Amino acid sequence: MLAVAMGVTSVNAVAEAASPTHDAETSVAAGLHELQSRWANIRYQTPEARREDAFDQLYQRAQALLETHPDSAELYTWAGIIRASEAGAGGGLSALSQVKDARQAFEKALAIDPDTLNGSAYTSLGTLYHQVPGWPISFGDDDKAKTLLQNGLSINPDGIDSNFFWAGFLHDNDDDAGARQALQKALAASPRPGREVADAGRREEIQRLLSELN
Repeated sequence: MLAVAMGVTSVNAVAEAASPTHDAETSVAAGLHELQSRWANIRYQTPEARREDAFDQLYQRAQALLETHPDSAELYTWAGIIRASEAGAGGGLSALSQVKDARQAFEKALAIDPDTLNGSAYTSLGTLYHQVPGWPISFGDDDKAKTLLQNGLSINPDGIDSNFFWAGFLHDNDDDAGARQALQKALAASPRPGREVADAGRREEIQRLLSELN
């Protein structure tokens, strides 16, 4: 009887491992890692003149992944990050439509799973609202930015990105004491496995922002 029960359990485990849900999760994880790794390479290791085109190609890859996984909050978050990075790299009139694409991607991610990637969608959307121009040029709004950034912090209070972008917001709003505290928390954040390039680049940005504080 025990042998039969164990056999049933084993068969069920194999069936679960080979299930469509498991396969989809594996595919999303692989796609997410690809986007994160390539983004870090472009952002921190690619010459500035080549970044806009590289980000655009990576955004197209993110869109292709979303066609296969249209319910992935993680992939929507990273599509938004990539599109926003492209806007930052290129600037100009084209950036206005690109930041709208990014906002839409973050909003879709939040609609699917507000807690996705430890609050990254909140943090990224908050940063977007803070950095883009306000009306009538674009949708920038520091009140919305503050709320969204704080939402991200409430989910990930010790994260490197959540604290770095909160620090940038505080610095731009003349709160350098608060910004310094947030940056120190960012520097103390635990390393992210598989994201060594991104962590190293972000730490350099943290140090640069620290040098700008009063």
